[in-house]
Amino acid sequence: MVCPTTRSSVSPAGAHNLAPYSQFNNLTFDPPYVMFSANQTPSGCRKDTVANVEATGRFSWSLATWDLRDAVNASAEQVPPDVDEFDHAGLEKDYSTVLTEPRVPMVKRSPVKFECEYHTTLRLPGNPPMGTVDVVIGKVVAVHIADDVLTDGILDVRKTLPIARCGYYQYAVIRDTFDMVIPSSGQVGEDILAGLEGSSRKNKEIGKREKTEPGEGEGEA
Repeated sequence: MVCPTTRSSVSPAGAHNLAPYSQFNNLTFDPPYVMFSANQTPSGCRKDTVANVEATGRFSWSLATWDLRDAVNASAEQVPPDVDEFDHAGLEKDYSTVLTEPRVPMVKRSPVKFECEYHTTLRLPGNPPMGTVDVVIGKVVAVHIADDVLTDGILDVRKTLPIARCGYYQYAVIRDTFDMVIPSSGQVGEDILAGLEGSSRKNKEIGKREKTEPGEGEGEA
């Protein structure tokens, strides 16, 4: 799912941070990597989220939904680094189960949550007075999906009612979806569809098949 999310982190001193990011995307699925970007403040300081992630090597994201919209908006307010935005927005916490020492807080009411290990930061030059734009990349190490948003074992987006930022102060809510499969045929077509599905299992099967089939410089002389 590529929708705005709330990004949570913990500072080296143990302060919990929460902030929404609409500039978020997935990069690949096997292994799964995600990214978000954060502008520096007008005073030239990096956002608390970026500083925390780089210092501790971890963060989480929680899907922003219709039911959480007011709390998501409240978490966007600029507050001092030692203020707990979970408390500020009136949100209960869950904690990461794979990432420990420290555990990372997550939004308990969010139906979809990712635990992520920090990978790298790409710093893009910005126009004054902003400074840089920090593009933070993380590897997903755990996914938490609530049972009540699953249909036949698959995430049902319609049950989550995610919100999407459209620019200005406008948002949209997703209440319906539709399937559309690209035209494909043969083994190559099946492999392409496996990639579009984001199936790591099928991707590994493709990798095993490629290793067993003769390639360039292999097979008969």
